[in-house]
Formats: sequence, structure tokens, C-alpha cells
Amino acid sequence: MNPLNLSRKQLALITLLTPTSLFLLIFFIGPMLIMLTYSFLEPGLYGGVEWHFYHWNYGRVLGWADGIYEEFDPVYLKILLRSIGLSVATVLCTLFICYPVAFWVSTLSAKNKALCIFLMTLPFFASMVVRLYAWVLILRNSGFANQFLEATGLITEPLNLMFSGTAVIIGMVYIFIPFMFLPIYSSVEKLDKNLLQASEDLGATPFTTFRRVVFPLTLPGIVAGCILVFIPSLGNFVVPDLLGGAKVLMIGNMIEQQFLYARNWPFGATLSMVIIFMMMIILSIYLYKSTKKQAGL
Repeated sequence: MNPLNLSRKQLALITLLTPTSLFLLIFFIGPMLIMLTYSFLEPGLYGGVEWHFYHWNYGRVLGWADGIYEEFDPVYLKILLRSIGLSVATVLCTLFICYPVAFWVSTLSAKNKALCIFLMTLPFFASMVVRLYAWVLILRNSGFANQFLEATGLITEPLNLMFSGTAVIIGMVYIFIPFMFLPIYSSVEKLDKNLLQASEDLGATPFTTFRRVVFPLTLPGIVAGCILVFIPSLGNFVVPDLLGGAKVLMIGNMIEQQFLYARNWPFGATLSMVIIFMMMIILSIYLYKSTKKQAGL
């Protein structure tokens, strides 16, 4: 019986999509709705929530706190702006590293390409915490970086690399390089070499060829890589915690503190929703631009 008069292909598609859709509905949309609800509730005296509408959580961050029970503190906006700045720096660093490397890898033989891609994804086989502790050993005052710089005569005393924004950026670049490399490499691999030859035959300089041909054709991979790096960087709390310490707090650390230590679940949910709203705006702009481009508008 087929009361909806669906074709066999449509039935097969519904059958395949239903488990994934239910999983996302229960374990993704459900928790997000809970977080959204908690962000508008009053914090409990000893943790948890009181089921009263309480929009001052957002006012505490964005500036319309009541001034009695909730005070607006610009430190939250400063931490948010710092998180955005560090995330943008991470995106730029990974982009500058991965873009030329992707072109170099694309010129290799098939065997060497596979090897390079395997090496690029190899860090995923080890724990992120273990890899970050390796950077602690490298960046600390008596670590390998300072020892090397002192041995070469570039510095006379150890640099304070640990617990700084520089250390956080280094750690996040190291963690998120594969997220930038793979989309860019995919775009570079699809690049039609005949277009480059045609541009050269028409008298275009290498810079003009890059600006008018190469860059526009690889732009989708660049944008996808930037989004894949920026979003997890903005909410990251492990890297700032290990390499930044108390000196470099990011919004992810604030959320962790509100849920685990301050036990102010509504305010933690509010900070989480601020990040989610920012990510949704970025993704919506990207999807709108992509849809508009595909429609030829």
C-alpha cells in the first residue's frame, strides 16, 4: 500500500533520510531548543533554572541589564571581540599556509598526492589534548622553541610564548589546518588547466591569470575552508585553556565556567546562543550567496 502515491525512488530516499533526520532532530535541534529556552529563564539561587521569563541574561551581555540583579559588564563583549579576533587570525594563518600548499600538492603524482593527504589527516588519529600538551613542551620558557632561538643567537633570554594570544593562535592553526586544506585542495584539483593555458595564450600576466581565473575558481573552496575553521575556532575552549591560561579567555572558556563552576546555566546558555546566532548569520549569508550564484542572478 502506498497511500501517498510516491514513486519507488521517493520511497527509497525517504527511507534513507529518515534515520539521519530523526538523529539530527533529537540530538541537534532538541539540545539547541533547550539551550534557547534556558537562555530566557532566571538562574536558580544554587544552580539550575527558575521557570520565569528572564531576558536580562542577554542584557547582561548586550547592554540592557536591569542594573539591580544583573549588571552590564563590557568584559563579556571584550571577550567576544577577542574570540572573533583570534578566530579571524587563525583563519588567515591557515589560509596563507594551505593555499600555496594545495597548489603544490596538486602538481604531484597520484601516489604522492595520496601520501600528502594522508599526512595532512594523520593528526586526527591522536588525541587533541595530547597534541596540545606537545605544544606546551615546545612553547614554554625552557621548551624547544626558546632553546633553538637561543642556540642560533636570535634571542638572549627566553620569550614568553606560553599563555599568550600567539600561543593560542599557533595551537588553533595546528588543530584546524586540515579543515582549511581539504576544501581548498578540492577546488584546486577541479581547476581546469586549459583555462590557465588559454589565459597565457591571450597574453595575460601570471598575476592577471591568478586574479581573473585561478582565484575566482578556487574561491568556493576558500570560503568553505574559512567557515570550517572560523566556526569551531570561535567556540573553542580547549586550546585557550591549555595554551592561553587565564590571560587569554575566549567565549568558549566563559561558557565552560558558567556551566561547570558558576552554575549559572541560563547565562551560559545565553553566551552559547550568541555564538550560535553569529554562526547562523554567517552560514545564511554563505548559503544565500551560493544559491544566488547557482541561480545565475
